[in-house]
Amino acid sequence: MSTQEHRNKSGFETRAIHAGYEPDPTTGAVIPPIYATSTYKQDGVGGLRGGYEYSRSANPTRTAFEGAIAALEEGERGFAFASGLAAEDTLIRALCRPGQHAVIPDDAYGGTFRLFDKVEKVWGLDHSPAAVSDPEAVRAAVRPGETKLVWVETPTNPLLNIADIEALASVAHEAGALLVVDNTFASPYLQQPLTLGADVVVHSTTKYVGGHSDVVGGALVVRDLELAEQITFHQNSMGAVAGPFDSFLAHRGLKTLAVRMDRHCDNAERLVAFLQAHPAVSQVIYPGLPEHPGHDVAARQMRRYGGMLSFRVAGGEAKALDVCARAEVFTLGESLGGVESLIEHPGRMTHASVAGTELEVPADLIRLSVGIESAEDLIADLERALS
Repeated sequence: MSTQEHRNKSGFETRAIHAGYEPDPTTGAVIPPIYATSTYKQDGVGGLRGGYEYSRSANPTRTAFEGAIAALEEGERGFAFASGLAAEDTLIRALCRPGQHAVIPDDAYGGTFRLFDKVEKVWGLDHSPAAVSDPEAVRAAVRPGETKLVWVETPTNPLLNIADIEALASVAHEAGALLVVDNTFASPYLQQPLTLGADVVVHSTTKYVGGHSDVVGGALVVRDLELAEQITFHQNSMGAVAGPFDSFLAHRGLKTLAVRMDRHCDNAERLVAFLQAHPAVSQVIYPGLPEHPGHDVAARQMRRYGGMLSFRVAGGEAKALDVCARAEVFTLGESLGGVESLIEHPGRMTHASVAGTELEVPADLIRLSVGIESAEDLIADLERALS
């Protein structure tokens, strides 16, 4: 067994540090260099060094990151893209054809809904929303002979519903469809969907993978090599690849993912307890709560419950907007998964694209991406904002 194969079979934290790259044989560099090159010298016509000819097709910095995220998701191949939506679009075009159909979450991320509803639908791919927390609802939404993808987020964004990945894999496969799991909220540290029967994992690597709010990117991971070849062709043909510097930053983020996620979870649990006791809060939504309808499934398929939480406030939309405006340690902003805590109003911000549709989110909902600051400071900030 090679050193890399041994590392790929090691614990998560060890793989996060070492998978995807061996120290450079020439210099001994322990971190992958940023290969800022567009093309590569060939040793004669067709004589490629390491398979590299043009950096849209492959780049060594990107290759290292793709290998690392594949190892952490326990997949066979990883693919890095310029954004999470670029990864999603490439996957859809690789696997689907006009006239086919997809099932999507009935509380999907607004950008994913927009992609399916405003881009892929025009191209000819139809879709049906379904409650991914209910396997029978997903089964009812499947169209025999037409459904190609069952697309789920777990936890969902922003209502934090939980999908039973094993159950939905059975539903999808019985219909001849593939199960795609957006694992952005959980990250590979908390959940590995491929080990539970999923066919493809999607990430916005902008979020927990990068972890520092300094890079935009996306990734796909698959376990089937034939499927990998289809994605390889479309990744190169469509060209929305991650650049070398973006790949470097995302790979750097993977190395500290485990320790960051534990702190995100610790802080989120402290805030959940605080918010549950606050009189201005009408509901706290977090999979770690025993009363959460998906708690038992989350306990079975996740290591911990994550750094994302949502809550509803008494006083409706006006109060929710006021809380967002008054927060100071929490930064008012979109995105999630960085070391800094963010607060947002989904109905006006990340999920504005679903306003007026069956996916519309409650107007009194606030979403928190809990960072790794002092939990005491975060609690004090929310106390001020809610008062």
